[in-house]
Amino acid sequence: MANLSTKIKLYCEENGVSNLNFVDDVKLQDDSNGQGAYIKEWNLGISQPTTEQIASYETAANTEEALQVVLNNRRAEYPDWGTQLDYIYHNGIDKWKTDIVDPVKTKYPKPS
Repeated sequence: MANLSTKIKLYCEENGVSNLNFVDDVKLQDDSNGQGAYIKEWNLGISQPTTEQIASYETAANTEEALQVVLNNRRAEYPDWGTQLDYIYHNGIDKWKTDIVDPVKTKYPKPS
């Protein structure tokens, strides 16, 4: 099950809000009662989504979260920028793609 924050982010993006702050704009709360997180406070200029609207973003949110895991894994696997630029300088772009980029992308493919 996708995080409520991811579903809210997607809802906001679809409704023209691209910058979302979960401290000031939307406050979530989980009372640890087994019901999960919910919207405690909504301070945006668009309507607060209904439970049904939030639920409709489940598949898209799962895809987004899976993509973020892949991107984070790739980020952690790549060498730092200085090392990569040095590699490009000494070996060229094509060798950098073959030796550094392609193996990481193969190890962590984007979800389909």
